Amino acid sequence: MIAMKEVDIKQELRSLIDKENDYHILEAIKTLLQKSSLNPILKEKLTSRALKSEKNIQEGNVYTREELEKKLDSRLGR
Repeated sequence: MIAMKEVDIKQELRSLIDKENDYHILEAIKTLLQKSSLNPILKEKLTSRALKSEKNIQEGNVYTREELEKKLDSRLGR
């Protein structure tokens, strides 16, 4: 049963990677996979963040550069 689950996950990852066009996300995935010897808790956190980021991008939950600059300026009291 576990082996099948691994096959399913690998197929899903291949599919998601094939569809991804954002260079930075692909680099993040590459780095994550290359660092497979990382502490398991850190690896889980990084994977979770990457998946959450991908979901936010797909759902359009992103800031334009101008929105981000305005938000940062506001936080920095400019």
